[in-house]
Amino acid sequence: MPLLIVAIGVALLVFLITVVKLNTFLSLIITSFVVALMLQIPVAKIPLSIETGIGGQLGHLAVIFGFGSMLGKLVSDSGGGYRIAHTLIDKFGKRHIQIAVVLASFIVGLALFFEVGLVVLLPIIFVIAREIDLPLMYLGIPMAATLNVTHAFLPPHPAPTAISGIFHAELGQVLLIGIIVSIPTIIVAGPLFNMFLHKVYPKVYRRDINISTLGEFKEFKIEDTPGFGISALTVMPVILIALATICEFLLPKGNPINETIQFIGAPDAAMLISLVFAVYTMGLARSKKMAEISNSMVVAIKQIAMMLLIIGGGGAFKQVLMDGGIAKYISDLFTQMNLSPLIAAWIVAALLRVSLGSATVASLTAAGLVAPLIAQSGANPVLMVLAVGAGSVFADHVNDAGFWMIKEYFGLTLKETFLSWTTLTSVLSVTGLLSVLAVSVFV
Repeated sequence: MPLLIVAIGVALLVFLITVVKLNTFLSLIITSFVVALMLQIPVAKIPLSIETGIGGQLGHLAVIFGFGSMLGKLVSDSGGGYRIAHTLIDKFGKRHIQIAVVLASFIVGLALFFEVGLVVLLPIIFVIAREIDLPLMYLGIPMAATLNVTHAFLPPHPAPTAISGIFHAELGQVLLIGIIVSIPTIIVAGPLFNMFLHKVYPKVYRRDINISTLGEFKEFKIEDTPGFGISALTVMPVILIALATICEFLLPKGNPINETIQFIGAPDAAMLISLVFAVYTMGLARSKKMAEISNSMVVAIKQIAMMLLIIGGGGAFKQVLMDGGIAKYISDLFTQMNLSPLIAAWIVAALLRVSLGSATVASLTAAGLVAPLIAQSGANPVLMVLAVGAGSVFADHVNDAGFWMIKEYFGLTLKETFLSWTTLTSVLSVTGLLSVLAVSVFV
């Protein structure tokens, strides 16, 4: 019966989002109320459960997510992303062009969300592909794969950051181990899959692509953009968080230097320091007025406002499933099956991803369902975060906006998008899980 209630809840959510076309946040709240009633949570306690889920989810995440969005907007508007990509591609040359695209996408992807990174990088690689006479898809595959990996695995992106909070995983460790897991995942889903797809389905590698579907996009002259070093350094929250995590193991606790590093490397402080640094490097140093810089940050918050609400709605649904006993039931079920908690977390996230479309909603819901497994099995919470992240990007298809962006931007038919992009995200997801399982042997 509990699994039937979950199935009905997911079916209702899918129906409201895909058939009724209702706003995702509102759909999540309605579904939360319906599922709470079906789970026989006392009516008087349902609003409190939903409020607790929303507040608990957004309390810490809103600061990181908000600052991260502002940082990414400043880097993007100043041409910092353009400089990073153009410099790396120019240095590596045509022979190693895919490596350059992967590195550029990884650096830009740390600061920008998947969809934004796609819009920032696509015009750049379009021009590069045309200059060196390569199909856009040849550079697009490693770019999109890398952006998807950073979105799924690495803080300060919303899903891994939020799940880290649910699992009580150290954010710095998620970042460091996430980077280790990302490397083989990007290699397999990027250059290696690119080679395979080019052999078995060469028709998608066309040269006559135009990117007018992007609409108007800002073009930069390389001399008008910030330097490569300062552009890369501006994406420093990752550096600060990673440094704090490393020093936590290397330096003795109570050491003044270590205490200072831990302070500036705490996620909230790291994001604030990086944002203030970006205001100068990407704004004031570029002769921009403070009013213009502030306007960019306001626009950034407006762009993520609905995403924040959706994340809060996902937290509400998660809390209802936990308060109604569903999470414990599923945890007990997987424990009895003697299935690895990492594989169980991946399966739940993958099923929700295929059903719901949104990687973020799938991640948050899956995290709520499998959280008790950590206590029961003793699983490493950091690896559980990454397993859920891997499952949340499985088989991207028509119920996700990213699928349609890839289709339109690369000029693909529906069939071609299924055979290329849906297959790529499936390979990425499975490779990510295998990488997490390999790391679990040593961690």
